[in-house]
Amino acid sequence: MKTIDELLAEGVDGRRVFVRADLNVPLAEGRITDDGRIRAVLPTVKALAEAGAKVVVASHLGRPKGAPDPAFTLRPAAERLGELLDAPVAFAEDTVGPAARETVQGLRAGQVAVIENLRFNAGETSKDDAERGAFADELAALADVYVGDGFGAVHRKHASVYDLPARLPHYAGYLIAAEVTVLKKLTDEVARPYAVVLGGAKVSDKLAVIDRLLGKADRILIGGGMAFTFLKAKGYEVGTSLLQEDQLVTVTEYMERAEKSGVEIVLPVDALVTPQFPDLRTKAPANPDTVDADAMPADQAGMDIGPRSGELYAEKLADAATVFWNGPMGVFEHPDFAQGTRAVAQALTESKGFTVVGGGDSAAAVRTLGFDENAFGHISTGGGASLEYLEGKTLPGLAALED
Repeated sequence: MKTIDELLAEGVDGRRVFVRADLNVPLAEGRITDDGRIRAVLPTVKALAEAGAKVVVASHLGRPKGAPDPAFTLRPAAERLGELLDAPVAFAEDTVGPAARETVQGLRAGQVAVIENLRFNAGETSKDDAERGAFADELAALADVYVGDGFGAVHRKHASVYDLPARLPHYAGYLIAAEVTVLKKLTDEVARPYAVVLGGAKVSDKLAVIDRLLGKADRILIGGGMAFTFLKAKGYEVGTSLLQEDQLVTVTEYMERAEKSGVEIVLPVDALVTPQFPDLRTKAPANPDTVDADAMPADQAGMDIGPRSGELYAEKLADAATVFWNGPMGVFEHPDFAQGTRAVAQALTESKGFTVVGGGDSAAAVRTLGFDENAFGHISTGGGASLEYLEGKTLPGLAALED
């Protein structure tokens, strides 16, 4: 895989460089609530611009239906990119139409432009190779060189991720190069003890990675909504908590495999419960009760791991040489249910090992809860991509960058 450093050594002055970034930032009423993914691509964009490239940045945002939708415009991301670069960033109001062609044509050496949301064109996400290829052809006409730096999208077989690199000289940007280096430390070059923390809502989203980690990790800590399927598999009452009954057999098999292979699976010993889901808009007090994990009321739902669980998880992480964390421990968006996630994040900041926050809600939680990002070994920009890599899958966007 060639990297941006090799491209810069070849020279980019005056060349049109297409940067496939991941600017898929969360928005609230048109305002960016977390600009982490924009900041993550800054080193690549800055290096290219400073070397005299005409930089064309492209990304998706949200899930529009293959047609323009004002709710998913990339304009706020383009404006924020300009603020972070402290330089004007042109914005094209289409992807491959007249506005994009005119905007790119008007770039001078060292200038940056962002084209509109790639998913406004149905060809971006099409499962039809010909339709995707046709869109990739139009994108290729905007550039001379391709730089892949949208790690959060490399697990998608999309036109700008998979098909476009085949049409242009292609290189990995700084972000993707860094992400791959980190993931190799979690798969091929693991320092032990190796602890993995998995949370989030659904256990089904994590089954494949658990299956893979049963042969690699030394201990797996389970939290979030998915923990209640594990607790139910142990025969516990879980009340009205999130439960995937169709996964109980699989979860039971995994726990049996873990015991036989010497992998420790750590489950919550207590939980915070309420009769109903908290109001995330007003953040009104939820007045939760703390109960033992084996004594949950039948009419209440678990919303976070409890304080004793937080202490237990911190103990289990204290001696780890490698830690990977993906998924919050509870409904961290509400202050009454953020303590479990906070406890895990705090434990990672105090760890002497190599710590990786696996993107998605985990990365959002770190920022929302006010932690210093530099206190972690690495914060990934791609939760789904990280998990699929750990599952052992071939990621289309990475495969496309290989020579």
